[in-house]
Amino acid sequence: MKNIQHTILASVAIAACLMFSTATIAGNPDRAGSAGAGQLLINPWAQSNGLAGTNMAITAGLEGSFLNAAGLAFVNQTELRFANTQYLSGSGISLNTIGFATSVGDGSVLGLTVMTMGFGDIPITTENLPEGGIGTFSPAFSNIGVTYAKAFSNSIYGGMTLRVVGESISNVRSSGICFDAGIRYKSGEKLNFGISLRNVGAPMRYAGDGLTVTATPQGTATSLTMLQRSERYELPSLVNIGFGYLVYDTGNINATLTGQFISNSFTKDQFGGGVELNLGDNFTLRGGYLWEDGVGTEDAITTAFTGPAAGFTLKVPANADGAIIGIDYGYRTTNPFDGNHSIGIHLAI
Repeated sequence: MKNIQHTILASVAIAACLMFSTATIAGNPDRAGSAGAGQLLINPWAQSNGLAGTNMAITAGLEGSFLNAAGLAFVNQTELRFANTQYLSGSGISLNTIGFATSVGDGSVLGLTVMTMGFGDIPITTENLPEGGIGTFSPAFSNIGVTYAKAFSNSIYGGMTLRVVGESISNVRSSGICFDAGIRYKSGEKLNFGISLRNVGAPMRYAGDGLTVTATPQGTATSLTMLQRSERYELPSLVNIGFGYLVYDTGNINATLTGQFISNSFTKDQFGGGVELNLGDNFTLRGGYLWEDGVGTEDAITTAFTGPAAGFTLKVPANADGAIIGIDYGYRTTNPFDGNHSIGIHLAI
């Protein structure tokens, strides 16, 4: 009876994802640039960046909080991760992310992730001083996610994330809330399927003193202050569908093929694939490619990413009880700039 109930719950979750995707995902490139909170589309984790993010159907642990919340259900005890990404290396933009996840019993896992973006010091300019020289400012972008995931059976896993998003400068700010939901299905020992719905939430709007203008009307001595109302903007919602298949396994060495399709609401749809090669228990190599219409053509490309990605993981046993310290690295090619470099450290105990 318990397995039947779990199967029913998982089926309801899958149906909800599909209904939400039908209602919210249009995959219309004509709407590109009309959404905000683009930080929600930047993958902060090193392992999945090495596969160009194409491993949503096999993701396990805290990295699932970005790609597919159901992946968090594969945390057995406690996991801690930290990652730094040099975004479009040479641009001065960096991401720092930290996450913590722990099993709370009955196949359930609770996780917390915090991501912040740094843009360096940007010169302040005005209409009267377009060359600057009056100081600098630095935008503050961040998001905090709380993820709950559960193993409904040996084959079906589900998860949901509540994410608080914030973006600000000194005198203008915006904040909002969005949700992610995901399902992973294991068919035997080799085949995995996944579907996730990400960044679904109410529109956001900027507000603050920076949107006010003070002027003195001609012929009067009284100054008037006018508030300029900013327009609301949508969040970059998307649906991600993928698979993973174990194509080679000798026990000590195995290789998994990944593939996925991303339907974006506010930009072009994307297709991708990759290979993850495990050489024993302590070393993993990864390579991936993410394609969208226009990649490889300078006149038609609308993204800085040019497709290829690669990375690795090195694990070192920390004690005799099975604790592991791992170092992760992922690289994605870009044009312009010098690519995305992601390096991470994870601890499993």
